[in-house]
Amino acid sequence: MKVKVLFVCVHNSARSQMAEELLRLHGGDRFSVESAGYEPVEKVHPLVVEAMREKGVDLENKGTQSVFDAFKDGKAYDYVVTVCEECLQQGCPFFPYEKEFLRWSFIDPTKLEGSHEERLEGTRKVRDLIDEKILEFISYVPD
Repeated sequence: MKVKVLFVCVHNSARSQMAEELLRLHGGDRFSVESAGYEPVEKVHPLVVEAMREKGVDLENKGTQSVFDAFKDGKAYDYVVTVCEECLQQGCPFFPYEKEFLRWSFIDPTKLEGSHEERLEGTRKVRDLIDEKILEFISYVPD
């Protein structure tokens, strides 16, 4: 049986999307993974699309979803992981049969300032920090 994981962020346009795809990339068939936001926007942020493309992941046409829709649909997860401080302030909803609730905190790459290249470099740093955390998570989750 696959380990079910939900990554939650405010807009589901950056950090949670990166976490979802990086777990999918590294975790293989062991995990069933989704991401969602409290106030989802329509699309993944362009800087995230660009940074993830460098990892071989195409998010160009990927949409977002609401954490509340997942909750209302009665979805159950083994792990619910928030990837930003804002989510903690909003209060993550309880998911039935949730095994563990984890709190990770990463800066929001959509709020970075500077030139395109400076913001892209900042997004890469956030992506790489999430990537490290995902690898730790994979080793943390029992087989």
